[in-house]
Parts: sequence; C-alpha cells; structure tokens
Amino acid sequence: MSLVLYELCGADAGRPFSPYAWRIRMALKHKGLDFECRPKPFTEIPAIAPEAGRTVPILVDGDKTICDSWAIATYLEDAYPDRPSLFGGTGGRAAAKLVEGWVNGSVSALIARLIVKDIWDILAPADQAYFRETREVRFGMSLEEVQAGREARRADLATALLPLHLMLKSQPFIGGEAPLHGDYLLFGTLQWARIASPFELLEPDTPVAQWRERCLDLFAGFGRSVPAARSI
Repeated sequence: MSLVLYELCGADAGRPFSPYAWRIRMALKHKGLDFECRPKPFTEIPAIAPEAGRTVPILVDGDKTICDSWAIATYLEDAYPDRPSLFGGTGGRAAAKLVEGWVNGSVSALIARLIVKDIWDILAPADQAYFRETREVRFGMSLEEVQAGREARRADLATALLPLHLMLKSQPFIGGEAPLHGDYLLFGTLQWARIASPFELLEPDTPVAQWRERCLDLFAGFGRSVPAARSI
C-alpha cells in the first residue's frame, strides 16, 4: 500500500504549494518510495486527522499518522533505513536541523511578506476569507499593505541567502556533491513561492538560482511537474 501525503492546495487542486509538504514530496522521492498525494484547501485540513494535527503535511503509512514535516522526514529515515539516506548520518541530521531553523526563522518570514497577497489570489473564496482574516491579524495590516513595495525588499532576501550563496560557489548542493534533506528544506520554501506567485525572488544566474534549477531537475524534473505561476 502506498503512503498517503496530505498537502495544501488553492482553488486548483493540481497546484499544491505548501512549502512543508514539498519538503516531504522531495524526501519521498529521495527515498524512492511510492506515495499518493491528496491535496486539500486550508478549510478542509483540520478534518483530515484532528487527533494528530491541524496543519499539513500529514503522512499516513499504514496504521501510522505523522504530522509536522521534520517529524515525517525523521520517520522516513528511521522507518526505511534500507533506502537512500536523507541525512547521511547523525551529523547530517543535526546540520539539517540547523538549516530548518534558518529557513523557518529567517527565509520563510521574508518570503511571506513578498507573496502573501499572491497566495490569497489563488485560493477559493472560502479559503480567501479564512486566509485574509488570520494573516491580517498576524501581520497587523492588510495583505495588500504587507506586499506593497516588494521590489525594494527583494534585496533583504538576497542578504538572508548569502550563506548559501557562498557555499554554492564550491559545491552543487547543500548536501555536497548530491542533495540531502537540507536541500529540500530550502527548496520547499522556494517552490512555495514559485507555484503561488509570479514574483521572481532570485536574480538569474546567481549560485542560489542555479541551485534551485538543479533541484527542479531532480527525480526526472519532479519539481517542474507543477509549472511556475504566471502573471494574469
């Protein structure tokens, strides 16, 4: 029986965009595991596994239900040790936890302020109401105000990505010569923006932009299976 991955979608179920679910999509591909994706909009997520969690991703593996992207990644690593390692050992697992903290605490917060209104645009009406209410409380202003002037703030993201920019001058992936889960942690966040928003975050031909292209090419171009957003 295939594993089942519940993930987030907007009005178009064929365009799943959760950054955390994309981390697990890539992890499952890395492990070579068969899985079924079940996209759900924001307002349907709490009913998936109310006893386990209220956010995606949620992974169901037989009688096990695992929530939280980090918990799922470590579960996959421990439950399927005969498959390619996501971390490359205990040191790699610890390093990936550092990458997760950097991405969640710095990079994702900057990106959210650059694309939050674009996310609202791709949601169904019921989800738009939920999203606007919850995010405007979080930011203390309208979605339009949060996103305004984003062109001038793109440089803040480049500054946050500078450690990766410097690393990628000497190696193709965060994992070294081949990707590990540390790569998927950041890739999932950039994939979120790529699918949800037509606003280009990265300057072309930079080491980080080239790295994202390499990640999109992984697993026979799996990341490209959902096309980038286009301006309407």
